[in-house]
Amino acid sequence: MRAEQQPGPGPVTSTRAAPANKAEALADWTDGRLGIYALSKSNLRKIFPDHWSFMLGEICLYTFVIIILTGVWLTLFFVPSMGEVTYEGSYIPLKGIRMSEAYASTLNISFEIRGGLLIRQIHHWSAIVFVAAMFAHMFRVFFTGAFRKPREINWLFGAGLLILGMFDGFMGYSLPDDLLSGTGVRFMEGAVLAVPIVGTYIEMFMFGGQFPGSIIVPRLFTVHILLIPGIMLGLLVAHLILVFYHKHTQFAGPGRTNENVVGMPLMPVYMAKAGGFFFLVFGVVSAMAAIATVNPIWAYGPYRPDQVSTDAQPDWYMGFSEGLIRIMPGWEIGLWGHTLVMGVFVPLMIFPLVLVAIWAYPFLEGWITGDRREHHIADRPRNAPVRTAFGAAWITLYLILLAAGGNDLLATHFHLSINAITIAARIGFFIGPVIVFVITKRWCLGLQRRDREKVLHGRETGVIKRLQHGEFVEVHAPLPQDRLYTLTSHEQPQPMVLPPEVDENGVARKVSVWTRARAKLSRGFYGEGAQIAKPAAEEHQEISSGHGHH
Repeated sequence: MRAEQQPGPGPVTSTRAAPANKAEALADWTDGRLGIYALSKSNLRKIFPDHWSFMLGEICLYTFVIIILTGVWLTLFFVPSMGEVTYEGSYIPLKGIRMSEAYASTLNISFEIRGGLLIRQIHHWSAIVFVAAMFAHMFRVFFTGAFRKPREINWLFGAGLLILGMFDGFMGYSLPDDLLSGTGVRFMEGAVLAVPIVGTYIEMFMFGGQFPGSIIVPRLFTVHILLIPGIMLGLLVAHLILVFYHKHTQFAGPGRTNENVVGMPLMPVYMAKAGGFFFLVFGVVSAMAAIATVNPIWAYGPYRPDQVSTDAQPDWYMGFSEGLIRIMPGWEIGLWGHTLVMGVFVPLMIFPLVLVAIWAYPFLEGWITGDRREHHIADRPRNAPVRTAFGAAWITLYLILLAAGGNDLLATHFHLSINAITIAARIGFFIGPVIVFVITKRWCLGLQRRDREKVLHGRETGVIKRLQHGEFVEVHAPLPQDRLYTLTSHEQPQPMVLPPEVDENGVARKVSVWTRARAKLSRGFYGEGAQIAKPAAEEHQEISSGHGHH
């Protein structure tokens, strides 16, 4: 038998025109090996909703880029050493003063290197704006419920970025080894020493001996420029990937559902706007750095353990930790010959609990409500009164602690008693958030009632009409359909209901404590007094048809 050779495939013909130039030819070559055309087609035309609040996340991203760029430049000139030198630079008031190499190199960056002070200021202001933008961005996510399924993991990434940014900022302004930053490091050392049993061992490990030692600045430098930024970069990439994968949340409106996104394509519209916004953020931060000086280390002088400045305050985002220490009474407990400093240890324990509460909130709300659905439509804060009130109470607590952390400055600037300020902060710590919670919740319910009135009776026109029997009424104009949809499209879940105490056979049911607690919390979220029923279609139709409508 003779094997018959099958004819091979003929030459592949293509209808695509020849490449117009070498760049297009290179793109065709790359596509043949990586499939970039199909990848680009599916991703570069991805739709992003258009709302001003979404720019808060962009500010976070752009200031992080500015921090990295300016930070790399500063590392070329900063000397992370605590070895002592005699300053012989151009700043006359400090000439001949003994100081660390870290402080001397920071002075040289500020006064000797062209543009150095501006870069330092841009770096520091970018860090401040970065943390502020992350706070604002997370508040937007929190108040609109954008942390719900499937975005719980992304909330964890965002909270991790916020916490790491706060600690990295603390390490950054501790590097110059000036009197202010050294006081902050001493504050950290005191907090570490307050930890029972292991506090002294941790302190010896951190400082390589007795405070201040000679290695804390080099260690902070390594963590500040390598470890934490590396982790943050990884979290940022993961955060953006999940935003891209889950699609962006959008506010309610006509044509917007959980299954679609209404907005602009990534290319070219969104990328053009994002590029312009980056330079706008860079320009604003640069203007802030050029106009307002932050952290003038030459005014404080080098750090000395036997000195402390009255103006010893951390950056605002770490101020609440300072406030916790200052409002806590100086209690001490003696145990087995050892002293437990409760005045420092208790605030040290509250601080991480606050951070854990931020991390865990999406899972706590999901457990309370029992909601397992995906949510891509953002809530209006007024339609979630309990959540909004809780967020407002947290902000109030933060501001009270921030003021308490600067009680000495408030006392000197406003000629008040520092003891009176501290006592007021202690009282406000307990009752301030409660008062704000109640007010905010009632405010949200009032806004819901207003929306209900608008839907049923229309908007006020300012036109007064006299009826035949002499009554004066204001003419209301019906709302357009898109506005009606926006005001009535939100969901109103019902609270969890416990099963009957006995089943159909008369046998008592066993209900766990956790289930009872969940039902009680669920009534607090969605029960009577927690939401105003939105008008039904029948109510609107009856009123708009002329019955009782002016």
